[in-house]
Amino acid sequence: MANQGAKKRKDENDRHLAWLRKLVIIASAVHMVFRFAVFHASLSWLNWVGLALSLAAYKLCYGGIAYLAQPTYDDNGELIDGGYDLSMGGMCGYYHDIIYITSFVHVMGILSDKVWYVYVAVPVFAAYKFWQLVLYPYIFEMGGGGEEEDEKSRKKREKAERKGSRTKFVRSRR
Repeated sequence: MANQGAKKRKDENDRHLAWLRKLVIIASAVHMVFRFAVFHASLSWLNWVGLALSLAAYKLCYGGIAYLAQPTYDDNGELIDGGYDLSMGGMCGYYHDIIYITSFVHVMGILSDKVWYVYVAVPVFAAYKFWQLVLYPYIFEMGGGGEEEDEKSRKKREKAERKGSRTKFVRSRR
């Protein structure tokens, strides 16, 4: 019964990785068969560059997810940890998003080359997160240290702190 949660997490991760692997293979195969075999007349060198970049994105993101999902074993070969919970957010969530966007672009790229513009969403979102988490706090919030807050805003802040520190009672069912 020991490490039951770790075994369950390892099994969930293995199933999820298998599902992602199938998604990547099917989306790539559909794109290559239709785009390079059926619609080869409208093919250009940009299609080859897009395919190479998207396959690199698949490899990077799937490799990152697989690395996070690796279980940990002790010296005797017994399972200690089942790996990272792949349903959690953070970098793992971003890897999933890129895999889903790439799969969408591959499947819909059969119909039009303009679908590749969806990839612009990835660097735009990355720039937004970089601004929000790195640049904005250091640029705009560090320089405001010399300002005094007025009486009204101080009282409002203190009231919010008192309200937030109160103990909240939750009714329980009996």
